[in-house]
Amino acid sequence: MERPVRRLAGRRLRTPHAAALALALALAAGGFAAWAGQDWYRAAHDDRAAYAVQRDAALAAGEQAVQNLNTLDHRDVNQGLDLWEASTTGELHEQLSSGRADFADQVKEARTVSTARVLSGAVTELDDRAGRARVLVALRVTVRSADGTRTDKDSRMLGELTRTDGRWKLSALGQAPVGGTPAG
Repeated sequence: MERPVRRLAGRRLRTPHAAALALALALAAGGFAAWAGQDWYRAAHDDRAAYAVQRDAALAAGEQAVQNLNTLDHRDVNQGLDLWEASTTGELHEQLSSGRADFADQVKEARTVSTARVLSGAVTELDDRAGRARVLVALRVTVRSADGTRTDKDSRMLGELTRTDGRWKLSALGQAPVGGTPAG
């Protein structure tokens, strides 16, 4: 006797449990999508992210400007001094501009080459709304004199930055006090 062949293709599982399971999975997926979308929206519109971007921009500009103002080659003084002026604003910029000719003569006469390398830096203060920041930058300055001698000096500089036309520029620069030395 021959048995009839059963066909499995085309049959669907029609149980009330399968429909409930599919509905539960759809609701869970929709809930997850809503939660993830809301979380993404909050992160994208968080003021802290914009603040962090400004802090990082101020630090990068401050480190570069401090490095620029500690680097100068007697063979191309004008290019170096142009970079100094491009890195500064306000009273510091005025001081550099007004003393440019005398300073250029001194560097050419001394025939020195100074190069600076930033070791580390930090933003110590940031007022994003007012467009002001302060940075502390540690750097190593190497000075080569005309006779070929080389001197390395590590120093810490305090810089004040002002945002001008959307860019951070140095508006003041000075030596940071070393431990135990009173600030003033």
